Amino acid sequence: MDELKRQAAEQAVTLITSGMVVGLGEGSTALWALRAIARRLGDGSLSNIVGVPCSKNIERHATELGIPLTTLEAYDHIDLTIDGADEVDPQLNLIKGGGGALLREKIVAQASLREIIIVDESKLSPALGTKWHVPIEVVPFGWGSQRRFLESLGAKVTLRQSKTGGNFITDQGNFILDSHFGPISDPAALAATLSARAGIVEHGLFVGLTTQLIVATRK
Repeated sequence: MDELKRQAAEQAVTLITSGMVVGLGEGSTALWALRAIARRLGDGSLSNIVGVPCSKNIERHATELGIPLTTLEAYDHIDLTIDGADEVDPQLNLIKGGGGALLREKIVAQASLREIIIVDESKLSPALGTKWHVPIEVVPFGWGSQRRFLESLGAKVTLRQSKTGGNFITDQGNFILDSHFGPISDPAALAATLSARAGIVEHGLFVGLTTQLIVATRK
């Protein structure tokens, strides 16, 4: 599976040209893209680019690899973002947020002229929610009321825990409620319902943001 992720990431990086502002996605597949970018910067086939990282984790890796970084305060748009996804439907809608960076990832996606999603074939699905839950970032205050709201919509909800114990905390200091809706017939309608709820900071439904999908397959 790592080899498939590497292949997809390296194909996506060929779309980057010198002088671009590049969104740097979160996740294991996006990390392969970071390595490919660093390699091209090192051999001189790519130059004068700056990256906008989608998480503190990716910011740290990019800095270690020598990739120059910037912010959305310095630039009014991003030329191209390379990111992964947890699930992709036939309309190129996504579930993202398995790594906990859904808020920053969506901010970067919305600022991007091109949103390139790289996945292996296991992430393809006939309908969002078939294989993956929807991560929902909520403010800690009153998070239980958000849980009850999500349950009223038919979701089975779990407060995400960190690998070291305790509640998982996002880069913005919020909680994540992993919400299992099952197959979602209308992702746009559910996204609108979630976005309208006070206390929900962001959700992992990325609807209408993908401009290109690169899939690595075993065949």
